Amino acid sequence: MARGAAGSIAARLRRSARRVRTALRKSGVDYFRGDGSDWIAFVGLLLTIPAIACGTIAMPVWFAPTAMVLPIVAGGVLLRPASLLGLYATAAGALIIESVTLGPYLDGPARVTPGTVLVVAACGLFGLLIAQFRARVGVPWRRGGTMLFDLRERIRVQSALPRLPKGWHHEMALRPAGGQSFSGDFVVAARTNGGRTLEVVLTDVSGKGMDAGSRALLLSGAFGGLLGSLPPHGFLPAANAYLLRQDWDEGFATSIHLVLDLDSGDYELLSAGHLPALQLNAGTGRWEEKTADGPLLGVYDGAQFDPVKGSLQPGDVLMLFTDGLVEASDRDIAEGMDRLTGEADRYVATGFEGAAWHLIEAVAKDVNDDRALLLLRREA
Repeated sequence: MARGAAGSIAARLRRSARRVRTALRKSGVDYFRGDGSDWIAFVGLLLTIPAIACGTIAMPVWFAPTAMVLPIVAGGVLLRPASLLGLYATAAGALIIESVTLGPYLDGPARVTPGTVLVVAACGLFGLLIAQFRARVGVPWRRGGTMLFDLRERIRVQSALPRLPKGWHHEMALRPAGGQSFSGDFVVAARTNGGRTLEVVLTDVSGKGMDAGSRALLLSGAFGGLLGSLPPHGFLPAANAYLLRQDWDEGFATSIHLVLDLDSGDYELLSAGHLPALQLNAGTGRWEEKTADGPLLGVYDGAQFDPVKGSLQPGDVLMLFTDGLVEASDRDIAEGMDRLTGEADRYVATGFEGAAWHLIEAVAKDVNDDRALLLLRREA
């Protein structure tokens, strides 16, 4: 009886193990590292090596021994390291055959010189480094670009603001550092409280460009899940606790959280070490700083974030931005903010249509830092 029960348990364990192995074989990492087959690319490149060798021997004027770098470079992009070593061994054998066969043609264009061997070896080393990097990451070459494109699009979609009711206009622009595709600045937004409230969080992750892109993607997903799931005053404490749990070397970020009543125009701003927001008063035509108190996210536990309140009347504009627009080595932030508001005044008459992108072009076009700008206007 006991033996039968033990056998049944063992059978279930074996079935579970088979399911796990099957799942691993279907995963991208396992596909690339071992169980996935690259034999089609391997065989194709393997056949090009004798073809190049025969062409070099038969028609030395048209084929050079350095043409052997072509399958070697292609192998570095297409093959796993184990297959790549086999390709290299075949290429080395072909070069030896070419050297022996073309020996009499010491002054001919197709002779195998030490320089030829060095060029082919250097390309082989470079290809092997690329293949080892792909193996360590666990991403097939055919899917690596797709994955990066998908990550970039996820950040872009998550940064899109929801549609606002009539009487409101918003503009959003984000520019990564150095013309890259990934940025440490991101926005998450949602309409909560039955659609009557707009919540927007603008965050600047430490670092810039590609260095901060992976952390920005992780945080944008986490912040997007928190936004609307917690009371407004609970968002930044929860975001701070989440960031502390990550235990990153550069584990801090600045963030500003806008909670806007779309019916009355009243709002609250909560800040985690972020720059103040700027509000344009349509009646006076002057910009006013809206500064809320709070420490950086990810610095210490139990941080408190004190809000500042305000109200947007018809014609008023609220501007949120990151330090890439106003901070520079040759000026302080106050001067940068003056320049930003000075340029923004040019768009008052047009209702700020398309102004966000143009403002970044005007004040921080060539800045080597991530830049994000959000304009929110209550139409008159």
